[in-house]
Amino acid sequence: MKAGSNLERVFESGKFVVTAEIGPPQSANPEPLVHHAKMLKGYADAFNLTDNQTAVVRLSSIASAAIVMREGVEPVIQMTCRDRNRIALQSDLLGASALGVRNVLCLTGDHQIFGNEKGAKSVFDFDSISELQVFDRLRREGKQVGGGEIKDPPKVYLGCAENPFATPYEFRASRLAKKVAAGADFCQTQAIFDMDLFEKWMDEVRSRGLDKKIHILAGVIPMKTAGAARYMKNKVPGMIVPNHIIDRMKNAKDSKEEGIRLCVEQIETLKKMKGVHGIHIMAVMWEDIVPRIVEEAGLLPRPTF
Repeated sequence: MKAGSNLERVFESGKFVVTAEIGPPQSANPEPLVHHAKMLKGYADAFNLTDNQTAVVRLSSIASAAIVMREGVEPVIQMTCRDRNRIALQSDLLGASALGVRNVLCLTGDHQIFGNEKGAKSVFDFDSISELQVFDRLRREGKQVGGGEIKDPPKVYLGCAENPFATPYEFRASRLAKKVAAGADFCQTQAIFDMDLFEKWMDEVRSRGLDKKIHILAGVIPMKTAGAARYMKNKVPGMIVPNHIIDRMKNAKDSKEEGIRLCVEQIETLKKMKGVHGIHIMAVMWEDIVPRIVEEAGLLPRPTF
């Protein structure tokens, strides 16, 4: 079933896709979302609204989506399994679809120990693969997990996340294959700094024909400082940042400008990589740099339908 989302149309057109990320605020104030939506409109084909990222309490992804849609921006809501059982997952999918949300990224979710409510009880009734299977059946057949029927099923375009750099490396392409089989239409990867290792993963993906079955968005993060690069290398699980990139940031006269140049160079490399259908820009707490990156990477204007 076609979701009718702009993101889906751009993928199907064969154009190189651009998505970016907007972090909901740690408050009930919608103004930061409105500000970012107005500033970023037209610079990406859709925007991720994170779902209590790193297990920190924030304005909900679905509410955030409703806010940015009023500004003419297409959202990709994230929906994690950490906080919802199968009843809540299916209910939230119906609710999001009823509000007009057409893109959903299915995630298992960061463990609550990383966030600001460490005493919270995790749910994890499903993982992301089970979530995809349930959502795909719901949209295609109108059938719930327990067999109940939904008269008007949700119209959604389903995404997944994948980390090409997590160990054991040899199972990463197999895991993507499972998500494809579960119903994923597109995939957003972990941020890429080691292009050689990412190319090896893409070799595996291509050899299995997965690049023909799912649209792959390669993740990029613009960095402000060498310290940020070191933190990602040493503290973020599954993140590989080569030493030459840390040295480049450290030796730069202006680390922010160097971080922008590096991000644009990475995008140029990814644009030429067979099987990569677009990029996902994760400008964490630096959303206002996205327009410049998209422009300097030669990705404007964005296609319209």
